[in-house]
Amino acid sequence: MIKKFTVKIDQSALDDLNERLNRTRWPDEPAHMDWNMGTSTSYLKELVAYWKNHYDWRKHEAEINKFPQFMTSIDGHNIHFIHVKGKNKSAKPLLLLHGWPDSFYRFHKIISLLTEPEKHGGNADSAYDVVIPSFPGYGFSSHDTVSSSKAAELIVELMTKELGYDAYMVAGGDMGTRIAKAMAIAHPEAMLALHLTDADYPTGQENPETMTKNEQEFAKYIQGWWMMNGIYAMMHSTKPQTLAPALNDSPVGLASWMISFIDIGAKDHDVEGAVGGRDELLTLIMINWLTQNSGPAIRMYALDAFEKYQKPGGPSPEPKSKVPAALAIFPREAPTPEDWGKRSLNLQSFTKMEKGGHFAALELPEEYTKELRKFFADY
Repeated sequence: MIKKFTVKIDQSALDDLNERLNRTRWPDEPAHMDWNMGTSTSYLKELVAYWKNHYDWRKHEAEINKFPQFMTSIDGHNIHFIHVKGKNKSAKPLLLLHGWPDSFYRFHKIISLLTEPEKHGGNADSAYDVVIPSFPGYGFSSHDTVSSSKAAELIVELMTKELGYDAYMVAGGDMGTRIAKAMAIAHPEAMLALHLTDADYPTGQENPETMTKNEQEFAKYIQGWWMMNGIYAMMHSTKPQTLAPALNDSPVGLASWMISFIDIGAKDHDVEGAVGGRDELLTLIMINWLTQNSGPAIRMYALDAFEKYQKPGGPSPEPKSKVPAALAIFPREAPTPEDWGKRSLNLQSFTKMEKGGHFAALELPEEYTKELRKFFADY
């Protein structure tokens, strides 16, 4: 049963956070290292000072609560989602799928652009019904973690059985890519079109003889990237419970871990700009902190790894989706070639964006929305 939901954090949780921030036991920072060994301690101190003295959670809580939010239980999992209907009766349903370390909040800036285009210089007839869930283990959904394939089944049920949409558009990236592709393969009849900002990445299991030159170069790039930047994914995929207590106990530790990932795709370590601003960065962190869903969220990586590598016979090639798909590759993302997208997707559109990074819907909401509209208009 779908129930209305309102975010309302107890004041005691905010008081506890402030006490923890005040008791932070800071590490030293080697001279001249700054960001070279991970999150800059000097930057983190500056951010925490703003967090304590200027950031207003209640303001952002109120902004989140302007959107219609709901909670439903599917197969024993409580799933929180935003559902905003377009301003015309012919609005097409659009499902937006987030990644880590975010949740529904990744897309909050583009909701009005999609549901009320006339307010932004567009045509009212091009409105969408927008659905933005948080996967189990993320945001305000329940703590019980599931694999990407299981999350795909839950989201399909949310869209079809709970909300009554026979078919819909899907857009997303990061973990949202995995889940969207799983949905497209298992339930192509329910997906009209698919828009992604990545096509997942080579794992080393691919046969080089089946790969084009562009794909082989991409695989080498990813291998090098993995050695330099992949520690977060290795930890999540192998030992998430080793990390979980630190993320759940220390708000500064959680911030540092999240920022270390965001910095990978930031320009000149501008982690705030990469997610649209300082308050946006802290709100991403706060949703993780206040829900205590950091540990459950990173466990999804491990469940995906177990599912893929521990099944009899080892990993098998990913089936190719038949759903019409588009890729928009932002310049601060991995340089995915069109060939790689065609390997797993029924690729109808491939665009190299001029600017932006991993959190495009937060950083460049107008540009990202324009890209979605351009592709989905044909479907």
